[in-house]
Amino acid sequence: MIQPKHHRTISPLQAALRNTPKAVDYLDAFLLYLSSLGLLVFLYDIGYEQVGDAGQWLHYFYHVFFLIVLAAVSIRILVLVKQEVRRPSLIFEGLLLAFMLVELIARFLLLNKVTSASTLLRFFDSEQPLHFIIFYVFFIEVSKKTLLFYRGTVHPALLFVLSFVFLVAVGTLLLLLPQATFRGIRFIDALFTATSAVCVTGLVTLDTATVFTPTGKVIILILIQVGGLGIMTFASFFGIFFQGASLKSSLYMKDWLNEDNLGQITQTLFKIVSFTLGLELLGALLLYGVIQGIPDEVMPDKLSFAVFHSVSALCNAGFSTLSLGLYDPIVRFNYPLQIIIAVLIILGGLGFPIVFNLYRYIRYKTLTWLNTLLPTQPRKHTPRVLNVNTLLVTITSLILLAAGMVVYFLLEYNNTLAEHGLPGKIVGAFFGSVTPRTAGFNTVNMAALTAPTILLYLLLMWIGASPASMGGGIKTTTIAVAFLNIYSLARGKNRVEVFKRELEKESVYKAFAIIMLSLLVIGLAVFLITLFDPEMGLAAVAFECFSGFSTVGLSVGITGLLSAPSKVVLVVTMFLGRVGTLTLIIGLFRKVSTLRYRYPKETIIIT
Repeated sequence: MIQPKHHRTISPLQAALRNTPKAVDYLDAFLLYLSSLGLLVFLYDIGYEQVGDAGQWLHYFYHVFFLIVLAAVSIRILVLVKQEVRRPSLIFEGLLLAFMLVELIARFLLLNKVTSASTLLRFFDSEQPLHFIIFYVFFIEVSKKTLLFYRGTVHPALLFVLSFVFLVAVGTLLLLLPQATFRGIRFIDALFTATSAVCVTGLVTLDTATVFTPTGKVIILILIQVGGLGIMTFASFFGIFFQGASLKSSLYMKDWLNEDNLGQITQTLFKIVSFTLGLELLGALLLYGVIQGIPDEVMPDKLSFAVFHSVSALCNAGFSTLSLGLYDPIVRFNYPLQIIIAVLIILGGLGFPIVFNLYRYIRYKTLTWLNTLLPTQPRKHTPRVLNVNTLLVTITSLILLAAGMVVYFLLEYNNTLAEHGLPGKIVGAFFGSVTPRTAGFNTVNMAALTAPTILLYLLLMWIGASPASMGGGIKTTTIAVAFLNIYSLARGKNRVEVFKRELEKESVYKAFAIIMLSLLVIGLAVFLITLFDPEMGLAAVAFECFSGFSTVGLSVGITGLLSAPSKVVLVVTMFLGRVGTLTLIIGLFRKVSTLRYRYPKETIIIT
């Protein structure tokens, strides 16, 4: 007689361990939806005034959320470890689990009064650790999904544009939260402010210092930070951080980061984010040090002032928490503060490829010099450390800065700089030459500038910063290539040469396309605003449009007086200036499949 086999029953956990990919996918999806719900509840918590029992229900939600996440993360880690599945996010999930266990132990000690409540234990008993857990889980789970965007068929340029549309929409909704402002704002003003922050422009229709609450200012600061670096840079950074890079994601990021070596994409991305955050931290510390002489009753929260202006300066945003900006009397004569902000603006406007290439050059020269003093071993000679792009950007930027400073000093010596001594005039002229290059801070009364200075500002704003930077404008390389092409045509050359290198014709074509498109956009914006607000002076409107397109943020004082249609025009202008009109056109039009043909050539009369 055949004995029936006895099947050993297994628990649901053991079944999950046997089917690792499916179980982990379910847990990933569950935690993504749960953390998204937690984020919405958190936004409700900080965005609306809590009445009745709402605060108590929120307290219950946070604790239930904590327990569910603790169980889900523990199971997911157990599944991954049991099956020896390795993925980059595992270590961060382990850190999250450790933090949550510490949180649980701390609350147990406080509940049972095992020990006297220290400041650290009181921190764990607050809602802040729970808020941190919500954001941490949300970032981990969303970051794992961001790289899925690269698997689609959307053109990289269009994906870049859509990322800014998404960020502007989210920023607008956040600024409409009741607790983001003291008195509430209209939709058009929320849209304008969000676009200005995301596009790191700095134009405002409302006073940032008096209209927005600390919550609103934090929202603006986050929009500036994410908009300055680019939401796709942030998404890719966290995606690689938690999930790992893929070939297609590297190909997508290649153009954004201006990195030709696919093997260096991940390293370049990490260098950009770490460099930005590190420089902002250093700038905040320096700013905090130079404002210590300001009385506390005049500026009670110096740390937040330093952090906000450091981020705003490096991102070339131009937002300030002072009603008059840096023209405010409490900082108007603080020249070290102005120099620090100017340096941050310059570094943010040079572009990461340029900064990294200059660093490699300085490092190479320093090591070569040290090797001549203390020869230890033969060094390999590198014939060309600085590339043509870096040389063009550096030389053009130095010419613009020096020429702008000298002209500004001469034009405004007895005007807006009259209240300063000679050192202050020099610093003011230097700052006045830096800030039109897409920064937007002002240390003088903009409405009092002379007409020649206004024209100088229009030129500097139009040129703007450098490619792959946080600034706007047509870019320094564009104007440099245009002048080099004119010089080559004048000499009868059929190609553009510089620094013993020949520039690709595609670069020349792009330069003149960008110049043409910029003038079309600015001209159309000036036409529409003068049509909607005919009472505004043409010079003031032109200044506003140049400032908006170049994401500068300087104004002669008419931004808040514009009608709603004119504000919409400026919103579109700022957006096109940030994402690039040519980038938008490239993203919308399909690329031709082949160019394996030639038509007969014809000559067009130009001159």
